[in-house]
Amino acid sequence: MKYRKFGKLDWEVSALGFGAMRLPIIGKDTSNIETEHAIKMIRYAIDNGVNYLDTAYVYHRGMSEALVGKALKDGYRDRVRIATKMPVRLVEKQENLDEYFNTHLERLQTDYIDFYLLHGLRKERWKKVEEFNILEWADEKLEEGVIKYLGFSFHDDLHLFKEIVDAHDWTFCQIQLNYMDIEYQAGLEGLRYAADKGFAVVVMEPIKGGKLAVTPPKDVQEIWDRSGVNRTPAEWALQWVWNLPEVSVVLSGMSEMRHVEENVVYADRSGPETLGAEELVLYDEVREAYNRLGFLGCTACQYCMPCPEGVDIPAILGHYNEYYLSGGSQEAKANYWQDISLESHSSNCIACGKCEEKCPQRLPIRKFLNETVRLFPVPE
Repeated sequence: MKYRKFGKLDWEVSALGFGAMRLPIIGKDTSNIETEHAIKMIRYAIDNGVNYLDTAYVYHRGMSEALVGKALKDGYRDRVRIATKMPVRLVEKQENLDEYFNTHLERLQTDYIDFYLLHGLRKERWKKVEEFNILEWADEKLEEGVIKYLGFSFHDDLHLFKEIVDAHDWTFCQIQLNYMDIEYQAGLEGLRYAADKGFAVVVMEPIKGGKLAVTPPKDVQEIWDRSGVNRTPAEWALQWVWNLPEVSVVLSGMSEMRHVEENVVYADRSGPETLGAEELVLYDEVREAYNRLGFLGCTACQYCMPCPEGVDIPAILGHYNEYYLSGGSQEAKANYWQDISLESHSSNCIACGKCEEKCPQRLPIRKFLNETVRLFPVPE
């Protein structure tokens, strides 16, 4: 495993961090984690040098932290640093802060949190931070020693990102970044802005929710083939992020043991500024090719779920993406109806907009669902 500086701290973090947001599940219920398999994955990662484990209060509908707590028994807690997150969007009163924090400790079976983040900050949530004096509360927890270091994760525009960076004495931040999102949300400029101020920068969605790990369209594969380097699509995505010297750790939300095994290997051959100029040009060409084909920015994070009408939004948007990237193939249409039932089809959407309120990507989900009604009509 390769290790990198974590901002100003006298500690090195593994290049690969384990993101516990996409753990293996039984069926389609994201709260029904396949416990034994997930624990084996986490422990395999730690045994192979991963020392940063990221979870959150809301992941897997509240079950991720409890699973992590089980995985870190038998001495594993002492070998890793835990990052978890305050669910700012759920805070309605001052008392919630201690309630949520105590729940973190109980679920994780720990006495302290190494890296604590205010989760998914954007304009309306930043207002909540101010309204409920969350920073003052967090500073008290830092003084008590139950939080070791404070940071935030972010989903909004660059201007707000800089405002939040400058608003407090943070240790680190977590941003979405991949070769498709160089100017999206904080983007490359935000990465460098935070790093210049001594922040450790944690990167999430390096493979854009798995969208950059699937078999690419013919146009994209032809570009990668010109490199003469044998990499999977997932490794191409990860190496791009690891190439950035300002990045401290790259999180991967892994749902199969194969993902963990492969990513450990990829991390071991990573490094800042190891990609050549010719390879970096290929990333620009791939980005342009995906944008021409109509790449959809859904990362399948599940924040939009559950839909009150039973619509399987992430799965539908995944098939929407597959349809356009395939050039509108009949196979993509057939795949849709193999995965989506009549009960979960987008025709059941009543356009209430609750999904859009929760979407960290700010996608016009209702518009996309309406279009999928046309693209994938109910079979007669």
